[in-house]
Amino acid sequence: MADVILVLNAGSSSLKFSAFDARTAHLDLVLRGQIEALYTSPRFSATDRHGDAGSKEWGAGYELGHLGAIEYLSAFLRGHGDGHRLTAVGHRVVHGGPRFSEAVVTTPAVVDELDTLTPLAPLHQPHNLKPIRIIAQLRPDIAQVACFDTAFHHTQTGTSRAYALPASITERGVRRYGFHGLSYEYIASVLPAFSPAAAAGRTIVAHLGNGASLCAVVGGKSVASTMGFTAVDGLPMGTRCGCLDPGVILYLLDELKMDARAIEDLIYRQSGLLGMSGVSSDMRALLNSAEPRARFALDVYVYRIAREIGSLAAAMKGIDALVFTAGIGEHAAAIRERVVMDAAWLGAELDGAANQRGGPLISLASSKVSVWVVATNEELMIARHTRAAVEALNS
Repeated sequence: MADVILVLNAGSSSLKFSAFDARTAHLDLVLRGQIEALYTSPRFSATDRHGDAGSKEWGAGYELGHLGAIEYLSAFLRGHGDGHRLTAVGHRVVHGGPRFSEAVVTTPAVVDELDTLTPLAPLHQPHNLKPIRIIAQLRPDIAQVACFDTAFHHTQTGTSRAYALPASITERGVRRYGFHGLSYEYIASVLPAFSPAAAAGRTIVAHLGNGASLCAVVGGKSVASTMGFTAVDGLPMGTRCGCLDPGVILYLLDELKMDARAIEDLIYRQSGLLGMSGVSSDMRALLNSAEPRARFALDVYVYRIAREIGSLAAAMKGIDALVFTAGIGEHAAAIRERVVMDAAWLGAELDGAANQRGGPLISLASSKVSVWVVATNEELMIARHTRAAVEALNS
């Protein structure tokens, strides 16, 4: 029976999971998978190093819920292979607020405090916390660790985090937080193996997926990010609008008579690549589409990335390296090519053949800015934090 650290990423209707071998130095992946449509037509699927490890469908109208999903997953782990014994559970929690600058072993008091941050991340925080409470009831003997998407950005200065608002508002926690921190932290941890110079220097990491952001990293520390108070700020994303003049929100309220929930749905679920193109939020579909609006959406997407690269280069007073990661960053060579071409003024020169191969180095030897493709692994980063936090607890 293998001892495993289970990593959970819970959404409103899904539960993604990964199990890592706690006995191995590098936390070898044992299996991963997800349970989708928890409250409508649940579907389970998992893969391990041998491939398909199992699947199950409950059918339309079946309400499995988060509790049922965790109970099913626990039974599946016990029965998979020679059986897996949980040693700890690590959770992705989007918001750690001003206080939590590192992963923390959860207690009822910690979870209650994290719950007070729900107004800062209403679409994520409640669902991230739900499995923590469920497991605490089902298995109070298992240590659980909350790992935060905001923690990596705590190294930013007060100047870079500030909004130009009255102190009576900013003192309530209204400031730039930055997100995708677990991804950026993982890239910072592995970048020395690819390029010691990039790891020690001024690097912009482009986390381009359905959610998208850029982070300026100097010597492995976050100094600025395109995301701010919420994960809807910054770049256009799959369905999120990115940076938006606050006056637009006032217009939607006053002229279109939209309420807060309708605006929330608009800026989180109906905008971005989907809203601009009217075709899809999926980059693959847009790249293959001949629709003019799809082309326009791609033009805006690339333009905004290139513009923000300039902004972050200014924040670092220069740039030594650019790293692409996440689904689009790792797999869309056409997007990488356009972004690097737009960054030519900074000294970036693309090696077209290397870009088509997927790197890892995709810049020419003569390029003043080295350009890389590095796969991210947020789940492994959570597993590392979980093991370290539990070892510290038991030491």
